[in-house]
Amino acid sequence: MRNGVIAFKRDGTIALMNDEAYRIFALARNDSDVGRAFADVLRDCPAVIRVLAGAFDLSHLPNRAELRLPDLQRVIGYTLSQVKDEQGQPIGAVMFFKDLTQVELLEERERLRDRLAALGEMAAGIAHELKNPLAGIEVMAGLLRRQVADSPEAQSLLADIMSEAKLANAIVVEMLEFVRPIRLQVEQTDLATVVHQSITLAESKVKRGNIDVQIRLADGLPMIDGDLNQLSQVFSNLLTNAFEALDGTGQVTVRAVPSAIEVDPAMVGMDRTATPVVVVEVIDDGPGVPLEATDKIFDPFFTTKPQGSGLGLAIVRKIVDAHDGRIDVNSGPGRGTCFRVTLPVANAPAWFK
Repeated sequence: MRNGVIAFKRDGTIALMNDEAYRIFALARNDSDVGRAFADVLRDCPAVIRVLAGAFDLSHLPNRAELRLPDLQRVIGYTLSQVKDEQGQPIGAVMFFKDLTQVELLEERERLRDRLAALGEMAAGIAHELKNPLAGIEVMAGLLRRQVADSPEAQSLLADIMSEAKLANAIVVEMLEFVRPIRLQVEQTDLATVVHQSITLAESKVKRGNIDVQIRLADGLPMIDGDLNQLSQVFSNLLTNAFEALDGTGQVTVRAVPSAIEVDPAMVGMDRTATPVVVVEVIDDGPGVPLEATDKIFDPFFTTKPQGSGLGLAIVRKIVDAHDGRIDVNSGPGRGTCFRVTLPVANAPAWFK
């Protein structure tokens, strides 16, 4: 991987910024940037500005630190060094950095795989042990309910028992589904069919109410290699979450467009052919997700719902990963939520793996 370099003077003006730096920060190269303040040139990268601004204030500059750039969906590793004159006084500083996004994705997949392996063995055993007793509780409560038909109080209590048993059983079923290896039935799949089927499935799980659902699929959307039923589960889950967040009022937009992923030029030894993909977004104008929750939202058993199992989005991510795709979330309090699913049209190259 190549290094990005930014050198700047004591007054904060740029002395050097190489091509890799422009690429990583998604900026158009401009020779007139030399001599301009880095705070101006990098105004769309506030996290980088904060690091550079501390170059002359810290007694020990960071070495091999990592910095996340959420707006660019990148992670960089960097070192920061001062440039000193003959008297040992700092006259400038240099930031060397690498794009670690691909490395971070691979490491995250490895961490997820390890977590799933550990959870899978434990959860499968627990789920099998719980499933039969729960079914027995529900059946026996139903039989007892018939025998006390004249007691409204008993009827109410037994109805609650059956309801809670069904909820617990649903969580057990979801747990089994989560730990079970995914076996895709891959075929040429029409995403328009997937989207419409997903809406029907979501409406069977949660009352839609007065929610306006907008479907915006680009003309000429290519067929993809995928499992129709598994993909329908992905988008029905995302739509169900959106309906629950809106609580009967608001708007959900499902948007799909063809795109292509260019291979990162910093990743050597890879096929440079762009990967054709389809990007599907499920957007709602609901209350949004707290910022501190977005990094954990796909973790198993993490939930913000009072009665949620925390497995729905973990299963979604597992299915997307099985399709060599990726899923991202963009949300914040008061500004709605956007889930973006990127799926390769055919077998994906190493960009996704």
